[in-house]
This record gives sequence, C-alpha cells and structure tokens, in this order.
Amino acid sequence: MKPKNIASVQARDENKSKLTSGLFTSRTEEWETPLYVFQTLNAEFRFQLDVCATSENAKCKVYFDKQVDGLKQDWSPFRCWMNPPYGKNISKWMHKAYRESQRGALVVCLIPARTDTRWWHDSAMKAAEIRFVAGRINFGGGKQSAPFPSCLAVYYPELENPYKMAVPVIRSVRFDKTNLRLLDIQPTDDDLFRI
Repeated sequence: MKPKNIASVQARDENKSKLTSGLFTSRTEEWETPLYVFQTLNAEFRFQLDVCATSENAKCKVYFDKQVDGLKQDWSPFRCWMNPPYGKNISKWMHKAYRESQRGALVVCLIPARTDTRWWHDSAMKAAEIRFVAGRINFGGGKQSAPFPSCLAVYYPELENPYKMAVPVIRSVRFDKTNLRLLDIQPTDDDLFRI
C-alpha cells in the first residue's frame, strides 16, 4: 500500500473547508436593508423606530445604534423595524422582538430563514406571521444576492394581533421592486401535485 502524500491531503482539506465555510457563513453580521424592501414594508406598517441600526444605515428618524443598545431599551408602544446582526446574537434580538410585542410593540424582522436553528424554533415560530421571501435579497446595494434565504417575522402587539393563533400564518412573498409592493405567491394546483 502506497503512503498518502500528507501535503496534498492537507491542501485538499483546506480548499474543501474554504468552499464549505463560504456556503454557510459570511464575512459580516450586518446586512444593510435594501431601500426597496424597507419602503415596501414601511407603506404597510408605518415604522417609527429602527431598533438595531447605525447612523449610516438607519431606516427611521429614530433609531438605536450599538452605543444605545436596542437590547437594553423599551420598544413599546412603537412600530419597530428590525434587521438584526445575523451572527450569534440573533437569538437575543429575536427573543427581544417577541417580548416587546407582548408589551405592546409591533416588530417586523428581516432575518435569515434559518429553520434549522434553536433561535428559529424558540423565537421566530412565536411570530404571528412568517413571510418567506422568494429568491435572494441583494443587501446594501450589493451586486450579488445574499448567500442565504430571507424571511420576515411579524410580531403584532398582543392586543392587536389579527390572527390570535397558536401557530404563525406562513406565506410566500416576492418583492416587486418597480412598484414597491409585496406580492403573495399562490401555489397552483400543478404545484400542489407535482412530485
């Protein structure tokens, strides 16, 4: 039996690691909300507060940045926009969004659709509505789309929740960039029976 060339095996493993890490991670936790996404949702929800922003990417006149730390502030009774950092602290932001809705805030979250994570099941599934975005969003004026699928989690204030159901309403939507509308994607009978 021929001994393996250790250097070539290490080089192969290093290249494989670079490839797979690029598929599942990103170089940044902050993904600036595209203006068309915010304008479309703002027309529906009339946001008053951006709960995790910077002075460069804030979408509302009133916003919390890292120095103010939105996780330590009260959000109610405001109509809140939240595009949280997508790193390890996303679970804290999602838990905070849910808690603040219980206190009277409306919170709309633009988040990665990470249905395989604990934070998803612990917090995102407590939203009244989850809207999966068809296609990939181009964040921050990027020329390429995000390396992950996105969705919107909508937490209504407890007293205003139009659904009052134990499970979220699930929808599939597409952003119409030209007319700044959110379009529901309705499955056809062919889609339902396709194998």
